[in-house]
Amino acid sequence: MTKKPVYMTAEGVKRLQEELTHRKTTKLAQIANDMGAAIAEGDLRENAGYDEARRAMWDNNSRIAEIEDILSRVVVVEAGNGTPEEVRVGVTVELETETGQRMSLTIVGSAEADVFSGKISDESPMGKALLGKKPGDHVEIPGRRGAQIYRVLELKYA
Repeated sequence: MTKKPVYMTAEGVKRLQEELTHRKTTKLAQIANDMGAAIAEGDLRENAGYDEARRAMWDNNSRIAEIEDILSRVVVVEAGNGTPEEVRVGVTVELETETGQRMSLTIVGSAEADVFSGKISDESPMGKALLGKKPGDHVEIPGRRGAQIYRVLELKYA
């Protein structure tokens, strides 16, 4: 089975590569020190420090494998020059609600999404609805409290 590509901005790829380097060097050395200290304490059957170090090692190794998998499938979305014509991955969208509230969202791949930073996935319901829209278009996003209607005001490259 072929895995699907992971779309990311160059900035997102750089952040993942930095995290991978950190986890393979600094974090791994820290866990090894913790494990060594726990082993030095003796009996490992009831050694909470050893159990915690093993969990940390497992978590770290799992994240390393996840990052390596993402990086093996990454497709870098290049920022264009000028103003984008439509919403796509790597584009920041300025939206306005029916009540006049404004918000700015950047469309990114799912591996890079961070709602608290205003980065939404192209696979999220809102991201899917926005893809292909142009300034002046309206988009309706269904939600728990009914549908929200937004107007696309402006597009720029992230």
